Amino acid sequence: MKKQIIYILALVLMVSVFTGCGSKSADNSEDASHEHKEGEEGHEEEGMSELHLSDLKFESLGIKIDALPTRALSDVVEANGQLEVPPQHEATVTAILGANVTSIKVIEGDKVRKGQILAYLAHPNLSSIQSNYVRAYSQLQYLEKEHARQKKLYEENVGSGKTYQQTLADYQTTKGEAKGYEAQLKQLSLNVEKIRQGEIYEQVPVVSPISGYIEKVEVQLGQFVDPQTVMFRVVNTDHIHADLMVFEKDVYKVKKGQKITFTVESVPGATLTADIYSVGKQFEQNPKAVHIHAEIDQKEDFLIPGMYINGRIHTNSREVMALPEDAIIEEEGKPYIFIAESHQEDGETEWAFKPVEIRTGIIDEGWVEIKLLEALPEGTKVAWNNAYYLIGEMKKGDTEHGH
Repeated sequence: MKKQIIYILALVLMVSVFTGCGSKSADNSEDASHEHKEGEEGHEEEGMSELHLSDLKFESLGIKIDALPTRALSDVVEANGQLEVPPQHEATVTAILGANVTSIKVIEGDKVRKGQILAYLAHPNLSSIQSNYVRAYSQLQYLEKEHARQKKLYEENVGSGKTYQQTLADYQTTKGEAKGYEAQLKQLSLNVEKIRQGEIYEQVPVVSPISGYIEKVEVQLGQFVDPQTVMFRVVNTDHIHADLMVFEKDVYKVKKGQKITFTVESVPGATLTADIYSVGKQFEQNPKAVHIHAEIDQKEDFLIPGMYINGRIHTNSREVMALPEDAIIEEEGKPYIFIAESHQEDGETEWAFKPVEIRTGIIDEGWVEIKLLEALPEGTKVAWNNAYYLIGEMKKGDTEHGH
């Protein structure tokens, strides 16, 4: 009996101990759970992804705040090409007859006018052509009078018909001969009237057929040039234009009158504009593309035919919500803009910036179409610039807070 009482007391004591331990363990677990929950809420509060700036810092950074605007943006077709001059404004100057170069009056880059003398040629044959012309012209003058006299006699039945026919034949032959020499002399840019009066030129002037600039000088002093030898190349850059290649997939978007902005590869920072005046109707095979010709609005002095250009053809235009490129930041593959709010803190203005995920569309002249995933409350202001700075400061703040 005494042993049973001892066993019962021992059992009661053990139950009391286990019950107390369990209660304490539960309390500790609940406290730990409560602390953990409070810790999570604090972490959420700390990770709100919001940046606060003082008014002084806001002003120093020059952050622009305004409503989300609408703007007319155009779809853009990318195209590459080069600067060209129409064939009617380029000229190759050749020698009309075989002769030696006795004088060169221009150098590459010189501006010349139509008819200006570029060089002189000399050759013994030159004197022969002039002498033959003078002889033929003098003979023509005689035969013209003789033909008129014989015709009158023939019509009055006084002269012989045979004599009249012979005179007419000689007159027409000599006339053709004189005209032939005269045409040659005019091609040589010689003054026919002075040659008729006995003046003989020892040199032939080589003249420019167009106004423009000397692109290339192909001869040297003393060089003998054969007929049709290229001596000079002249180009009129007043008519320089943009020649772009548009690929097959984009041709249907391109039309006469559309605006083009382009840059010149060899002139960094220069952006020019042009208007399409001609769209090609035949595909080049390698690559498969058509030529687009555009008149440049403002022809700068540094534009030279053959320069490579990168163009953007502005096609369909439409009104969309848009912001400057500097207002958009991409983070983990997603684009964001920042909404901005101001409030008073201890009598001073403080700015709060919060990122909002968006989607982007058309990019045109530094502006990007903004597609909202959720409508913004009426009157919401957004940052128009400094997106990279804002996200950087936000990340820096998160990192410091984490430590």
